[in-house]
Amino acid sequence: MPTLNTKTKYFNAKRIATLSVLCAMGLIMFMVESLFPPLFLPGAKMGLSNIFSLLTLFVLGPVDALVVVIVRTVLGSLFGGGISTLMYSLTAGVVSVVISAFLVEFVYPHITIIAISIMSAICHNITQNVVFCLISNTPEMFSYMPWLALVGILAGLIVGFATNLILRALPSALVLSLQPSIDQMEVPTKTKSKPKVVGIDASNTVVDQPIQTSTSEQEGK
Repeated sequence: MPTLNTKTKYFNAKRIATLSVLCAMGLIMFMVESLFPPLFLPGAKMGLSNIFSLLTLFVLGPVDALVVVIVRTVLGSLFGGGISTLMYSLTAGVVSVVISAFLVEFVYPHITIIAISIMSAICHNITQNVVFCLISNTPEMFSYMPWLALVGILAGLIVGFATNLILRALPSALVLSLQPSIDQMEVPTKTKSKPKVVGIDASNTVVDQPIQTSTSEQEGK
């Protein structure tokens, strides 16, 4: 079976540059959103910066999405003067990415990107509230759970819709250029015509069209 040289192929310059841009855009959105007052409840935000972490998950993969979340949360807390919120914000961000990655890997495309975003946003808000209650020793804040779930649904709708639009607008050639070389990896013989994030053997690529393989190549494998 063909193997992938991750040192020379996976971490190419274009991929690293793209990840840096996504981190910067996520941080900028995080800082801009922090200037506005909370929505409905203390600390409740739309989480528009999550657009870029979800986009990174689909285009580059779960590890890169975790990098975007960590960089955005840590630098946003430092620049915004909210270092005291770092622990529960970072924990919630990591949990939401892990859940999104699980859904993308094992459930998508049987559920939509918007559904993944909604579930991720709900888990983010609930995790953030739980960690805050444990750290601050304020169990009465657990009463906010239902309202935070409702805010998560609204935030997930907005983030998922925006991410879906961006993914549809991205050219397939651009997405493929950010991935390891296709010819060095096993390409599945069955693909779907709709956009899909496939496994590691197919470079976690969002594609608009199925990848065609010749009969001789399939027989050789």
